[in-house]
Amino acid sequence: MTVPHRFDLATRDGARALLEAAVRTPSVSGDEAAVARLLVRALAPYVDRAWVDEAGNARAEAGTGTRALLFLGHLDTVPGVVPVRIEDDVLYGRGSVDAKASAVAAAVALARAPAPVRAAWTLRWAGAVEEEVASSRGARHLLATLPPPDLLVVGEPSGADAVTLGYKGRLRVRLEARRALVHTAREEATAAEVLVEAWTRVRAWTDAVNAAAPEGGPFGRLQVALLGLASDGDGLVERATAELGFRLPLAWPPDRLRSELADLELGGVAVRADAGEVPVRGDRDGVLARAFRVAIRAAGLRPGIKVKTGTSDWNVVAPAWNVDALAYGPGDAALDHTPNEHLPLREFDRAVEVLESVLVRLAGVETNAQTPDRS
Repeated sequence: MTVPHRFDLATRDGARALLEAAVRTPSVSGDEAAVARLLVRALAPYVDRAWVDEAGNARAEAGTGTRALLFLGHLDTVPGVVPVRIEDDVLYGRGSVDAKASAVAAAVALARAPAPVRAAWTLRWAGAVEEEVASSRGARHLLATLPPPDLLVVGEPSGADAVTLGYKGRLRVRLEARRALVHTAREEATAAEVLVEAWTRVRAWTDAVNAAAPEGGPFGRLQVALLGLASDGDGLVERATAELGFRLPLAWPPDRLRSELADLELGGVAVRADAGEVPVRGDRDGVLARAFRVAIRAAGLRPGIKVKTGTSDWNVVAPAWNVDALAYGPGDAALDHTPNEHLPLREFDRAVEVLESVLVRLAGVETNAQTPDRS
């Protein structure tokens, strides 16, 4: 099959062209079909199989090994238009950091995987849909249709020189206060006042939990934010609601937090919580972490380890896939979702190089060859 030059993934320019094309293709959560088709078409000449699955995920597979490695990235972005352009070898655009660059870097590494790697491993790649919204539809479809991989690399920006070994969990909670409507001249607390008092108690309880926590820093704290307040009534009953968002450290999985909140004295305010996502922490001495450290050093970089207070699809799959995992991808996560989202293309090149090296090392392939010139 003839490969269009701009997507000749064996070359640096072809890989960069695919990334730019992906960033130029809008893919706000729920509308990822166009970019999924683009990536599947680009990968098809290089892999054993490439397709768009029933959930809308872009998928690819290569290799026949008995061990399976899954690259799990995501294709969707948050809303907001960041004009796509390249200035001074820097790519600007929504998704250039979060997280099309991570997905494309892994796709290119998969496309370049040599025969000995494909003999040792079954390599799977997924560009998942709806990661940026609560549904995580793409990741949940993979859970339902794939066996657990032996190793999992989640595509999220860590910087080309670092891996991410932890994400906090999350839980959304609704507080609801109801009371029969009375005349405002009576000195009785309104539903809104009861609700505010309950929120104050939840916040004070959270502060007390953190004061007693053995691990400090943002990753070790139970965080809570007041996301919204509303009140209404029908002439007989008045109602007030508050939406809370919790970020969960390792010591506070969703089940524990739901149980503790149910036991709080909140003046009759009802507490309703969603299923939540568990916090995750990878093994810094695991197979993947070791392989990435060596590969990052081989690329002339100093390896680092990060943990994040946000969540990713790793949190979604972790309860069912208890496997060696970490997150990796080019870009500065501080630029996620911002109007100035951008990625130095040299960093993208480095991340591809690191991912290629990781695959070779995991396969135990001995090579003394110089890194080929892919320009």
